[in-house]
Amino acid sequence: MLKNLTFSLFVLFLSLTKVSGQSKDNSIRTFKYGKVDVTEFDTKVKGVDSAADAIKLFDVGKGTFEISATSHQFVYNFTRHVRFKVVNKNAQDLANFEVILYNSAVGSGKEDMTSLRGATYNLVNGKVEVSKMTGDAKFTSRLDKNHVEKKFTLPNVKEGSIIEYSYTTVSDFFFALDDWYFQGRYPAKYSAFTITIPEYYMYKPFINGYLEIQQTRAEIISQMYALSAAEQTAVQVTKTSYYVEDIPAIKDESFITTIDDYVAKISFEMMATKFPGSGYKDYSSTWPKLMFELMNEDQFGRFINRANYEKGFVSGIVKEEKDSVAKMNLIFNYIKKAVKWDGRHTIYTSENSQKAVMEKKTGNSADINLCLLGMLKMAGLICSPVLLSTRENGFHPGYPMLSKFNNVVIEVQAGGKQYLLDATDEDNLEGLLSYQDLSHQGLRVHVSEKTAEWISLENPNLSSTSIGYNLVLGTDNKFTGNMYFSTDYYEGLRRRKKYKGTATEAEFLKNYKASKPGLEIVSYKIENLNQPEQALAETMNVTIEDNVEDAGNLIYFTPMLYERTKDNPFNLEDRKFPVDFAYPFQELFKSVIEFPEKYVLDKLPKSEAFALPNNDGAFSIYYIVEGNKIAIRSKISINKPVFSAEEYYTLKEFYKNIVRKQAEQIVFKKI
Repeated sequence: MLKNLTFSLFVLFLSLTKVSGQSKDNSIRTFKYGKVDVTEFDTKVKGVDSAADAIKLFDVGKGTFEISATSHQFVYNFTRHVRFKVVNKNAQDLANFEVILYNSAVGSGKEDMTSLRGATYNLVNGKVEVSKMTGDAKFTSRLDKNHVEKKFTLPNVKEGSIIEYSYTTVSDFFFALDDWYFQGRYPAKYSAFTITIPEYYMYKPFINGYLEIQQTRAEIISQMYALSAAEQTAVQVTKTSYYVEDIPAIKDESFITTIDDYVAKISFEMMATKFPGSGYKDYSSTWPKLMFELMNEDQFGRFINRANYEKGFVSGIVKEEKDSVAKMNLIFNYIKKAVKWDGRHTIYTSENSQKAVMEKKTGNSADINLCLLGMLKMAGLICSPVLLSTRENGFHPGYPMLSKFNNVVIEVQAGGKQYLLDATDEDNLEGLLSYQDLSHQGLRVHVSEKTAEWISLENPNLSSTSIGYNLVLGTDNKFTGNMYFSTDYYEGLRRRKKYKGTATEAEFLKNYKASKPGLEIVSYKIENLNQPEQALAETMNVTIEDNVEDAGNLIYFTPMLYERTKDNPFNLEDRKFPVDFAYPFQELFKSVIEFPEKYVLDKLPKSEAFALPNNDGAFSIYYIVEGNKIAIRSKISINKPVFSAEEYYTLKEFYKNIVRKQAEQIVFKKI
């Protein structure tokens, strides 16, 4: 049985979904292709999106089931009709659009585009001038063995144009229907989707986002289908429409998982079929059913049980070690070095055996981490695979569905504690998963019992960045001295990646200096680069110019130099979805500045400290003067990974005050 574990983030995500009460069908509007009214050219963008480069006048779609003339089987028809007003030249890329079709590399299933129309409308001397899309503006390319991309270009698109296109696709695949997005990167006046489903199919709709989506009353009507070559059959179909009006643009925000987690859209997944003579067939999986299927899967459960290493292979790694944590780390470190990650996240292996992966020395995330699991089990450690959806892939919605997972890590019991391991990165530590794994919850799979339960993936450790300056200010207004960095946990992981991902150290330093005018690095030293269990330490001898302003007999500068928070990352008046930092962190800045004896301190900023409610975050900045030396200490702490939308304003004000305090200047007077 699946145990329930409720996380505040998951509850918050579900609370964003809103479906209103049912409304009358006359709320659904129809639009005739090519019928563009002169008044549409006067459409203005208002409110929070008043600076938008374009506005969607409407976007309507419908999904229907038809009988294929060739296969005499049901196929799914999807039609979309959309019209935009181009406000300025920044939106002229709307002239180019694409449709991606799936064609199975195995079997005969495919998707086709059966119709397409497109045109641009411009207002010339008070009359609408039409420019139709021509045949040479259509392009087809194969993305991979399963996907074909159809690209189209509309002609004569310029500032003030209205563009329109309509297309229909037909698909043999309808277990999961095409998602309908009510919201996009431009504001929209109206968006609606109507779906008509025959009585033989039952679908469950899933609503995503924070907009209130209206729904019409389900209408049951009779429709004729040619279910056989000899005659047509009257079939009951259910028609339902969903719509939204005056839709704001969805903007890609800082500190989120993926914007797709928050955009307003609707998805449909098949629950069951009930054909005459075939009875009721349930497609609605339960977690126990999914776990049973998963453990019988060649590229998962059977792979785990197929630990066909040479005799003594694992014991040769752990040798005589008895301590469970030490054994875990010996195996963990071995796998990290022995198998190189190919960059792909998945829950299914590419090989059928662990031995094959070890011989190939490269693999996807499942290859690597399930081999790790096999070795840990052989060493006598209690461990389980944990399924998750990466941050880029978005939140797992919580209902029984394996396809929403795209990664697997390992949980190990050792030394009376539980550790999460991800061996895809050589710099990962026990308990320190890759950044993409930090999706807050994962599904622990009990291999032998074929059961599962949700667990937390959050790391409570503060990832810290400590930056120090020890500088002397000369009468030429140049700083000389030392800088040092110390980073650990996720900040250390990020910094190591940046260093190792650069071809040479000289290039790394060049990139570092690029955003720091006036900085010259005389010498550089890095320590603990290949010891991720220790803080990464960097030391530089530096000279800094052009950071001091000279105005008559006054000298002034910003003491945090390059390290201050210059901009508030939270600028929206209102935010509808959470702020997701992924992990708690701390930024510590310490500096000692020696100034010339001919300079007298004229103005020193006040020390100050403030905090978020419940100690969820804190900021402090202190100044101490002794003789001709000033010590500055600034500290930002964010003590939890996720803040709700309701906490946004407080967080915004918190960072607003950080920007204000860190921008304050020290002023000297020459004597």
